[in-house]
Amino acid sequence: MAKRNFEVIIVGAGITGCALAYTLARYTDIKSIALIEKYEDVSTLNSKGTSNSQTIHAGDIETNYTLEKASITKRTAKMIERYCLGHHLQNDVIYSHQKMALGVGQKEVEFLLHRYEEFSQLFPYLEVWDKEKLKEIEPRIVYDANGNERKEEIVGVGTRDQWTTVDFYKLSKSFIEEIKKEDVVFEMFLNTEVKDIEKSTKRGYVVKTPKGNFYTDFVATDAGAHSLFLAHRMGFGLNLGCLPVAGSFYMTNQKLLHGKVYMIQNPKLPFAALHGDPDILADGNTRFGPTALILPKLERYKPGTYMDFWKTLRFDMNIVKALWKLLKESDIRNYLGRNFLYEVPVLNKYLFLRDARKIVPGLKLDEFEYAHGFGGIRPQVLNKDEQKLMLGEASIYTGEGLIFNMTPSPGATSCLGNAERDAKYIAKYLGKEFDSKHFEEELTEGEYCVLPEPIASQKAVVNLIRAEIARTHEKYTTDTIHNAPEEGFWDKPHSKLK
Repeated sequence: MAKRNFEVIIVGAGITGCALAYTLARYTDIKSIALIEKYEDVSTLNSKGTSNSQTIHAGDIETNYTLEKASITKRTAKMIERYCLGHHLQNDVIYSHQKMALGVGQKEVEFLLHRYEEFSQLFPYLEVWDKEKLKEIEPRIVYDANGNERKEEIVGVGTRDQWTTVDFYKLSKSFIEEIKKEDVVFEMFLNTEVKDIEKSTKRGYVVKTPKGNFYTDFVATDAGAHSLFLAHRMGFGLNLGCLPVAGSFYMTNQKLLHGKVYMIQNPKLPFAALHGDPDILADGNTRFGPTALILPKLERYKPGTYMDFWKTLRFDMNIVKALWKLLKESDIRNYLGRNFLYEVPVLNKYLFLRDARKIVPGLKLDEFEYAHGFGGIRPQVLNKDEQKLMLGEASIYTGEGLIFNMTPSPGATSCLGNAERDAKYIAKYLGKEFDSKHFEEELTEGEYCVLPEPIASQKAVVNLIRAEIARTHEKYTTDTIHNAPEEGFWDKPHSKLK
């Protein structure tokens, strides 16, 4: 009979739960760990390759990241890279692709050039590519279907020599295999759904499942949206509700792009900007997305969880007010409406074509299809006290031997960083040791490199691009105004867009 008593039980065997189990086994003196998973294998939901863009989000091309956030994300992203390279998983679990943020039009180009000057201190490998260089390295973003150059100014900021792509399902499997090599009692229970967690009358907690009860001193719940569901059952996080946002994708029938191309994030939209990625599970064919669709269930492409959604949302007037604050923003309202139409057969392709042509101006309808079965769910959290959507990750540390983690993007990238954080917390609670020195030697690169200024050659490219923009503006831009504009014209918002 399998062991039923453990020092730590982790609920949920996605990439976050598997990373935590590995970190506890390798870098602490905890001697018994259980991983309990609802389904038949690890990472069958949001960590599955078809459910995410397979991207390591380092913060270098993600334009919605501040420099401070990028410095944190870079450190955790490098953990994945160092783990994979240390275990010789290149071109099996981790891959290197070209990647860039693409600016289209004068405003976006200038934004990217400014961003490069700020972020090149943190990411000294970044390069700046003008239209001529982009013709060479990513021609489909320059030419239309007739072979003509797009008319807009464009610039790319990116890299061609970094590790960019991960099969998070395979990474999860690797973590489990490495745990078995450690001097620790480890058991994984698949097809075992946690129904409840209760405080034991003696010590620790009782984890209840249809296959019997498990006993532990500490429970870490890494079950996506169901983490909040279980927290609510225990009376924690009642001021939080879950808004599940599903992301869908479109798949091409060929390799349209050599690497990852990300658009600039609209700061008013709390969802991912459109991007094109080489899909490592589809021979490198380009996958476009994601769209954003609010769904009343906690797990996509799985039966049920509708009632779990309503229980986790905890619908009341505070939720109504939080949603109203979102929807009264016209950008968000229009975005969600358009993304709903992306799920309508036939119509969706025509609508998506318009948006995708910002990346590939010559994209044709017969070059892509709606990717059925692709896309996961992000458990975006609503704060009922503040009546607003909370971006990023959310965790509940009870101080009583319980952690509940909800990990939307970039949770997969941050899996080892989150594991480091939680392992330190768990070890301290149990009176155990976390070997920080060993962890940092194997998985980190220390403090990030900060240069006093951008690399000189790239700064010269930036200045050349700016000079070309200025010359084009001087040559072709002439104001022609008949009569005078209405009084107060220059005080209107549209006059302040530049």
